Amino acid sequence: MFMGEYHHTIDDKGRIIIPAKFRTELGESFIVTRGIEKCLFVYPVTTWDKIVTKLQKLPFTKKDARNFTRFFLSGATTVEFDKQGRVGISAPLINYANLMKDCVIVGVNDRLEIWSKEDWEKFFAENSDSLSDISENLFTIDTDLDL
Repeated sequence: MFMGEYHHTIDDKGRIIIPAKFRTELGESFIVTRGIEKCLFVYPVTTWDKIVTKLQKLPFTKKDARNFTRFFLSGATTVEFDKQGRVGISAPLINYANLMKDCVIVGVNDRLEIWSKEDWEKFFAENSDSLSDISENLFTIDTDLDL
């Protein structure tokens, strides 16, 4: 499981260090793609394969299914670590996530997310006040989770 928040920078060549604690779980190669909130999603190959299997089951006759699949898969790329634990991010993904210099890598259960520092701080500020409402809506008495 991925968890935690780590601050790193992306260099002029589009390389960013992935924290050492995540490298083993990601494996030798893994997938980076566009995320939902203008961040990047990073998946181990095994998790990615499960997502692709689900996407293949979506009806191609539905416009939302076609659009989401295009959005999600067109940005996907397989990456590997260099000797310093860095990965190269493609220019289209850098532009999509607004990765200029300071970045935040967030562990989110089955994936990592890479955010620009500014966008992460904005997202966090906009959502932190509503966390109690969000948790109340997600975790009702009927669930098995006791938080």
